[in-house]
Amino acid sequence: MSSVEAVNAIPLKQRLAARGLDGLTMLVLPAALFVVALFIYPFLYGLFLSFTPKAGNAFANYTRFFSDSFLYGTIATTLWLALPVTIATLVLAVPIAFRVRLMKHQRLLTTLLVIPITLGTVLVAEGLLNYLGPQGWFNRTLMTIGLISTPIKLLHNYWGVMLSLVITGFPFTFLLTLSYLTGIDPALEQAGATLGAGPWERFKNILFPLLLPGLAITFCLSFVQAFSVFPSAVLLGAPAGPTRVISIAAYQAAFEEYDYSMASAVAMIMGLVQLAIVVLVLAARGMLYRGPAGGGKG
Repeated sequence: MSSVEAVNAIPLKQRLAARGLDGLTMLVLPAALFVVALFIYPFLYGLFLSFTPKAGNAFANYTRFFSDSFLYGTIATTLWLALPVTIATLVLAVPIAFRVRLMKHQRLLTTLLVIPITLGTVLVAEGLLNYLGPQGWFNRTLMTIGLISTPIKLLHNYWGVMLSLVITGFPFTFLLTLSYLTGIDPALEQAGATLGAGPWERFKNILFPLLLPGLAITFCLSFVQAFSVFPSAVLLGAPAGPTRVISIAAYQAAFEEYDYSMASAVAMIMGLVQLAIVVLVLAARGMLYRGPAGGGKG
């Protein structure tokens, strides 16, 4: 029997498996095509479009962005919102997650805490417009009990947008933190208590080091979510002033100037800034967290 006949005698299923194309791999192909169609192709098309400006050389859009303070200043404005919001939601989520995991009605409490994520940013912003306005419940309550004499300005400025982002971002951060926390074996904490370690020592020496990798991932995902703020910055902030975030710059380039090439360039810069922060956080995690063998754990 020739070598060709010998190969043909092998069942097709076995030949595909030998090439790594088994049934499990074939099941992954639809998901891979979905990722290519909805993520990779739009990104590559946007990247190409950003280098085809209406006028000038290929880098004209990027030159325009970084030579205009009204445009490049949106990076600092967005970071000034996204970083504090991410830190605030993480600081709130960690102790609450620690407490909720030990409570009897954990599912009910978790459901109540994550309700804001089901409302959406627009509905939350609309609610805050009524709640935090000059004649809203918050100001009227403070004035009634005599704590203030004039309404506090919490809308159409930095604080209105920040409060909205904290409210909508907390459930997401809380759920991620709780999932990582419940994955830690309770026996480890019990062993520490048996050896005489107090609550703070158990948290510092046992729980926090094990939770740190998960917190880094939570920080990255929460930051990306906060950095892409748009509805809150428009409805509760000052789009032409203190809360002119980078997504507003991209929107104006696309739908007010009808310059989709410039809008793509702004989107690419936006993604690059997000990627830079994520890389920094993951690098810091690798430096702070060491696995059992002493090497950094990815």
